[in-house]
Amino acid sequence: MLKAGIFLDIENLVRCGGWGIRYRIVRKLVEAQGAIVLRANAYMAIDSEREEKEVDYKRKKQEYRDAVRRESFHLVLKKVQRYKNSEGDIITKANADLDLAIDALLQADNLDYILLGSGDGDFFRLVRALQNKGKRVDLLSFSNTSEILRCEVDNHFSGYLVPEILPSIDNSSRVRGVMHVFNEEKGFAFLGVRTGLGVLDMRDDIFCHISDFRHRDGRVVTDQSFAQLKTQQKIIEFELVERSDGKVKAVNATEFEPEMK
Repeated sequence: MLKAGIFLDIENLVRCGGWGIRYRIVRKLVEAQGAIVLRANAYMAIDSEREEKEVDYKRKKQEYRDAVRRESFHLVLKKVQRYKNSEGDIITKANADLDLAIDALLQADNLDYILLGSGDGDFFRLVRALQNKGKRVDLLSFSNTSEILRCEVDNHFSGYLVPEILPSIDNSSRVRGVMHVFNEEKGFAFLGVRTGLGVLDMRDDIFCHISDFRHRDGRVVTDQSFAQLKTQQKIIEFELVERSDGKVKAVNATEFEPEMK
């Protein structure tokens, strides 16, 4: 069984659509790869100055940190720093990228598999360094994922497609997937949806005709705009119906727009 480590850039995940992420499902995602989790690190900012002044803010943040700890994640807290820029504006910064990268490189000596949680392209060199050590490196991210990072890792898990990883997925009758085939001549596509947590747990036979798709912004759907859903790896949200021949079809399809915090 593979020995695994999880390294989550919490600020990036939450800021880019992962608000409410279920840490227990993150662990199950790793276990589904045939791995046992030895290290699970969560890197997050802590605004000590504000917490000293605002009791309610401190309580909420501490409750959140306690909840993450209960899921057996080791917290690495990066203190928020404030400074003035050249124009006199107050800038806040709490970047834990370096801490995450150093920990991952040091701890990887005893690991076979690493799940990196972030969409930040700055981790591109870290991924390559870990792979050069013979490690398998997978990525979990939501919106604003660096293309170079996504292409460098061994497998990319879009958080919007991972079952139950976000609370909003559970009570929705709509399904999320990505386009993997587009026939421009006949105006149809095939969509893929994740059916489980394994790399190969995908169903890719969902038919979608261009007439069943609408852009959220009201634009006319053209062959070109429909095809861009594939080239840009856009998340598509739709409803499933069973056709008379027993196959499934996507209807009322549109681009998925996540809530950003």
